[in-house]
Amino acid sequence: MNMWRGARARAAAGSAVAAVALTVSLTACGGGEDGKSGSGSTASSSAPVKETPSAEDEGTTVPDTSTTLATINGSNGFQIIVHTAERDDGGFLTVTGTIKNMSNQNEGAPIEWSGQEPQIQRAGRSLGGITLVDKAEKKRYYVLRDTDGSPLTTTGISRVDGGASKSFYAQFPAPPDSTSQVDIQVPTMPTATIAIS
Repeated sequence: MNMWRGARARAAAGSAVAAVALTVSLTACGGGEDGKSGSGSTASSSAPVKETPSAEDEGTTVPDTSTTLATINGSNGFQIIVHTAERDDGGFLTVTGTIKNMSNQNEGAPIEWSGQEPQIQRAGRSLGGITLVDKAEKKRYYVLRDTDGSPLTTTGISRVDGGASKSFYAQFPAPPDSTSQVDIQVPTMPTATIAIS
């Protein structure tokens, strides 16, 4: 009889410990009263919420194509048209555009577009290698990363069929308000200057 009571007491104690552990885990996962995460959070985790295309989307982001800030022609048959470079409320700059294959043959997107950082390369094919240069402030801006290290840009563009095009976006930290234009540098492509709106 005492053995059964001891077993029941141990089971009850185990349930209590499990309930406390669950409560502590849920509390640790939640933010503070102001909705912000703890002091260990990174700046990239506060990026504005955007639909990040997956590898299956292959560039289905739909940019506003009514404007053209720059047209960049590469020697590999690709043309990149930058449509917008807009500041967001959270201190970010979002660049949108279109990648066109000007040849009549299917072309693989240059691997250099993904960037050289191992953490970005683990995320798969992307446009994580694009940078912006603010010549006035002498600063270079890289594509933002999320908390998992994935770039906040269109992913999955590994090939563009002949004559086809794919839309893209890339998010960067916003330069100071006094900066009205930046140079956009896409690996393997010439540099172009774009205006910030």
